[in-house]
Amino acid sequence: MNTRPDIKSSTVAPDWTQIRSHFSVLENKTYLNSCSYGALATEVKEALQRYIRDREERGTDWNYWVERNESVRMAVATFLGADPDEIAVTASASAGINSVASALNFNQARNKVVISEFEFPTNAQIWYAQELRGAKVVRVPEKDGYIPVEHFESAIDDETLIVAVTQVCFRNGARLDIPAIAEVARQKGALLLMDGYQGFGTMDFDVHQAGVDFAVGGMLKYLLGTAGIGFLYVRESLIDSLVPTATGWFAQSDIFAMDTSGYNPSPTARRFEMGTPPVPNCYAAEAGLKIIEDIGLPAIEQRIGELTAAIISEAKKAGYALVVPEDPKRHGALITLRTHDENALVDILENQGIVTSCRSGNLRISPHFYNNEDDIDSLFRALREQKHLLV
Repeated sequence: MNTRPDIKSSTVAPDWTQIRSHFSVLENKTYLNSCSYGALATEVKEALQRYIRDREERGTDWNYWVERNESVRMAVATFLGADPDEIAVTASASAGINSVASALNFNQARNKVVISEFEFPTNAQIWYAQELRGAKVVRVPEKDGYIPVEHFESAIDDETLIVAVTQVCFRNGARLDIPAIAEVARQKGALLLMDGYQGFGTMDFDVHQAGVDFAVGGMLKYLLGTAGIGFLYVRESLIDSLVPTATGWFAQSDIFAMDTSGYNPSPTARRFEMGTPPVPNCYAAEAGLKIIEDIGLPAIEQRIGELTAAIISEAKKAGYALVVPEDPKRHGALITLRTHDENALVDILENQGIVTSCRSGNLRISPHFYNNEDDIDSLFRALREQKHLLV
């Protein structure tokens, strides 16, 4: 199995100022919205331009394009601590979850799906759709902006087939204790699927050590790529026993066999893929993942930890109502403040060149490694002028 030697071996402190210069949006914007879409790096822009040149010069080159898809698979495996054969390259997190769901049998005693109140719509709606196939969906409630492991212990039982939960909540930034929840699921004989979209690229996370059975994510946020491409991790020991019915030609054992006489899925996690890969998005994803690998997840996690701690400190000094838990083990890269009018506040900040976002009454502030203390100062100077909009 891949132990991520490249990511964990760097001992040289990154030059954050030099790295910041690769993101041109930061020259004229205070960009604190990586939870929605990561800032565009020079390398990613150049990769997309290279795709256009390749189209113009080569016309078609499927062998090379499939190699780009495989490069993305390898890079994802590296930062997840997985084997490449455990990774499916998908069009989205939704595609990955749907493929897993299609391989599950709900017409049995184990038919319960446990989700939480923290889920992004995708990871709720897909499982509710499975009620048409016999699934029973149970939602674990939050308490004071968090969901303790004990709430999952009460919900997961001998009827539970799969627990499908987010790592970091998109609404308030709360971070669940995934390894602990995975252990509860394992003790009850249930599977666990983690939606890591709001966490991947911000922290050093190993899928094997965490004990998850499946994990989905995408490239458009903290992984610096673009929309239209994601991934699915499937624990190796499960692959043979799961046969997706949501499928396509890239899921077949031999992609280029063009066999129309039957269904012969790949022996690897590629069986969870579907149709033609998003070729230009592969170029962008490959470039974004290379940036993450070069810097190293431990350094990125430390940098984001410093920035989020500074945001929390400034918010407390100003007397603003934090929605996210203060404990760094209980929040991700997304920090949230309660507002009286979330949309008005986001619009006012946008007019001042400060890019944020909002959900459920909360102002979302999401730094990445390319941000710095000046960005935080600019944000809080602007917020002081709009204190009437903050709780």
